[in-house]
Amino acid sequence: MSTVFNILAILVMVAVVIVLIRGLVNMMRGGSANTSNKLMQARVMLQAIAIVFIVLALWYAKARS
Repeated sequence: MSTVFNILAILVMVAVVIVLIRGLVNMMRGGSANTSNKLMQARVMLQAIAIVFIVLALWYAKARS
């Protein structure tokens, strides 16, 4: 089960990087401020989800040992 949490955390972290890069590209191209704001909100939410999965993986690994 800890492996599942690790994989989910990695997937969410990859999603964070993708959203971050999309936000940077949007900013460099002078895109919509509304789009930049929505991408920043999505990044923060994904980071929170990643932290939850990391904590769950650590908690589960500690409980098993």
